[in-house]
Formats: sequence, structure tokens, C-alpha cells
Amino acid sequence: MNHTVVNYLCKLMLTPTPNIRNYSLADLEKYIDSIDEKKFRAAQIYEWIWQKNARHFDDMTNISKQLRQQLSENFSFPALQVDTTQLAADGTIKSRFKTHDGHLVEGVLIPTTNRYTACVSSQIGCSLSCKFCATGYMDRKRNLNFDEIYDQVAFLNQQSEKKYGKKLSNIVYMGMGEPLLNYRHVLKSIERITAEDGMAMSPRRITVSTAGVAKAIKKLGDDKVRFKLALSLHAANDRKRHDIMPINDTNKIQSLVEAINYYYQQTRNAVTFEYILFKDFNDSQKDADELIKIYRQVPADLVNIIEYNPIEFAQFQKPDEDKMQAFMLYLGKHRVNARLRRSRGKDIDAACGQLAIKK
Repeated sequence: MNHTVVNYLCKLMLTPTPNIRNYSLADLEKYIDSIDEKKFRAAQIYEWIWQKNARHFDDMTNISKQLRQQLSENFSFPALQVDTTQLAADGTIKSRFKTHDGHLVEGVLIPTTNRYTACVSSQIGCSLSCKFCATGYMDRKRNLNFDEIYDQVAFLNQQSEKKYGKKLSNIVYMGMGEPLLNYRHVLKSIERITAEDGMAMSPRRITVSTAGVAKAIKKLGDDKVRFKLALSLHAANDRKRHDIMPINDTNKIQSLVEAINYYYQQTRNAVTFEYILFKDFNDSQKDADELIKIYRQVPADLVNIIEYNPIEFAQFQKPDEDKMQAFMLYLGKHRVNARLRRSRGKDIDAACGQLAIKK
């Protein structure tokens, strides 16, 4: 065999086949034309990928076996696979997904009286090491690709339809990882979720939650995003926030206030604050006063006061009910739009801050 041919074959063997979901419809049409197939086959394939939730080429039953074989030889299709699911007493369902390279990541379906919410992950593990969050005690392995995030949403939507007879009403990027440290893939996943030839979901029903990456919040403004933004504050001064969220060392509260105001100027979207109450740490009247001060510096539409959910790695505790209600009443008295968010799925470690891969 000729030396040039050998080199070419070796190179071909070392080059991974391209992920078909990186191809636009126009790209697929060019490919289909190149193999002398009818043009409409590209639209059929694209529909299977983004609307019919195929997870293998063999799922594409209205195209020929020969074409499916060609696709499998020329493209990869690294869809998430469901590893296991758990059902909580309150109807919350946690699903563990396996990636094509063997990593595990979790997503949660949260049903309530009038909402069916998918809580999805953006990274495998997390690098931020927040002291109250189980994911923060894991190493970050890698970012999830946009199609892997999309797969979580698509599966949880199917799960919601099967279990509760309802499509998803909301999506929150509040699972494992920091979404704004996976900026490109998070935004591309939302683009696909909201596309007419995707899930056609309104961006106003999608919330991205961040621990506070000021530079990325400003970029969201520059990109004129239409989804909702939530900031996980959890402490209203830099000293306390540093103690529980190391990211505050490089993204201090004042820099986040400036970033949020810039974001609002560009998008006209108010933000939501998230504030977990920890017993004897951030639940005093002084803490409430500091929170009110920050609330008045930015265009915020809501403060979500969140029950703390215990994890095995941390010693934080939830305040008693009277203390939480007193905190809420004080915020209301000072014209803060606050809501107490009750946790769901605690019995299967599916509640806020509890997601972590366990054997």
C-alpha cells in the first residue's frame, strides 16, 4: 500500500466523526445532496434530532436503513442516556443521565399545582466550591455541550407528559454547575429550546441562575438575551458572602450590582435574587436590612427566600419557622417583593443545593 494512503487512513482513524447536532439544516442539506439523496431527507433527519427526540440513528424510522447506516458511519450522535430515576413523595422526579464519555449528571422534574419545571445542569461537577451546595464538593469534570443540556430538557418534558399529562411550563438552569462559566453552550441550548424547529418554548419561561460572574452578566446584556436571570446572593455583605461563596473574592457585591444595572439597561429585564436562609448566619434583622439595601440598588422583581436543605458535607441548619416568617414579614414591611420558596424532592436529594452524584 502506498505510503500516502497509509498516512491518510491513519489520520482518518484518529479523527472523531463529527457530532451531527453541530450541523444546521443547511449543512445537512449539503451533505444529503453530496450523497445523491432527496433534499427533503435533511428536514426529516433534523426533525428527528430536535423535535422527535431521537437518541440513535436507528430511531429515525421514516428514512431508509441504508441512509441510517450512512449517517452512523459519517456522524456521531452522542445523546444522553438515562442511567436511573428516583420518585420523591411529593412527586418530584430526579433523573441521572450518562454522557457518551461515561460521566454522570442530574436533572429534576418539579411538579406543582400549576407548573411543571425542569431543573437542568450545565456542567459535570462545579468549580465554585460554595460551602452549602453538594455539587460544590465535586470536582468539575467538564462543561456540558449544548445538545446534552437540550437532551435533559427533552427527556424531562417526555417524563412530565408521561407521568402528569402536561408539557413543561418552565425551565431553570439551577442544577449542577455554574451556567455562566459555560456561557456559549448554555446560550446555544436556549437558542435550540426556543427555536420554532426545536421545542418552541418562550424564553420568558426560562431562568438562568448564576452565583455571580460580573463579566458574563454584562455579556448577557450585550447579547440582548430574553430569558430571565437570577442571582444567587445568599449573603448581603462581602464578608459573609466570602465565607460561603469563594467566587465573591473576584466578584464582589458592588461589581455584581454594577453588572446587573448594565444588564438591565441593555435588556430591560429585571433580575430575581435568591437567598437561602441559614440559621444564625444570615437570618437576622441586620441581614434583612443589608438585603433591602442591595434590592433597592438594582431593578429586581423578586427575592426568592429559600429553605436550606441539609447536605452531608456541611453543618448549616435551617432557621425555625417563626424566624423565617419574621424575616419575610420584615422584608414585606419594607416593600420588598419576597416569596418563600418551599423545597421539593428533599427525600431523594433533589432539592436546591443537594444535587451530587452518589454511588
